[in-house]
Amino acid sequence: MSRPKVILAGLIGAGIQASRTPALHEHEGDAQGLRYLYRLIDLDQLDLDCNALPDLLLAAERMNYTGLNITFPCKQAIIPLLDELSPEARGIGAVNTVVLKDGKRIGHNTDCLGFAEGFRRGLQDVTRERVVQMGAGGAGAAVAHALLSEGVRQLSIFDVDRDRADSLANNLNQHFGFARAVAGHDLPSTLSQADGLVNTTPMGMAKLPGMPVPVELLRKELWVAEIVYFPLETELLRNARALGCRTLDGGNMAVFQAVKAFELFSGVAPDAQRMLTHFQSMKG
Repeated sequence: MSRPKVILAGLIGAGIQASRTPALHEHEGDAQGLRYLYRLIDLDQLDLDCNALPDLLLAAERMNYTGLNITFPCKQAIIPLLDELSPEARGIGAVNTVVLKDGKRIGHNTDCLGFAEGFRRGLQDVTRERVVQMGAGGAGAAVAHALLSEGVRQLSIFDVDRDRADSLANNLNQHFGFARAVAGHDLPSTLSQADGLVNTTPMGMAKLPGMPVPVELLRKELWVAEIVYFPLETELLRNARALGCRTLDGGNMAVFQAVKAFELFSGVAPDAQRMLTHFQSMKG
């Protein structure tokens, strides 16, 4: 009787103790007959920051890790440490999945696909002329690519770092055409004319409670999407739902980025519906 394939994977990020990703991967690994171990590498718990990435990658290679997922705040900082990038990761400028194979570190981005799948499932028929996106970091870059691919006509990007918002808008316009994306400068005015609002900042996570926009700027005509999923109902979503807005939580993105990452790590096509059902069965 042959031994099952062994997969050792992990997630590098800050404040990730509530992540459902380990259980999601390990449960599907069990269903596929794999020996699948998935570990959290929490920078906060280890009292580390992104400067530790070179050491963490080297340690993972030495311990024969199959691959790593990368989350806030490391999705862009990881790039200079990699040997290759997939076309998606190169175009987006952010990495959330690193495959360690044959002595090489290969970066991928499955966030874009993950958000797009969730958007199609949850907000397929919404108006998408003007959309406001909060955040221009690694996750924001992937979500912005997904939104424009899904037909958003103009995306206004707001970030605490205006240069980062400008840089992302320029990148998007090179891919999607002139003025499809702009760096926002007047949030109240822009949001008052928008069809939708998407939060790609970590604001709303258990470790960073609060809202990325003032509650008084919300109105029932807006649709509101979130990428934070622990907790699944953020303060932003709770307030939006109270007003009657259509909403999309971060669960689908979390699941569908994991579906592709599972395949990249294991070489086995997972059962996406089974992973979604398992995610929805988890508490928290």
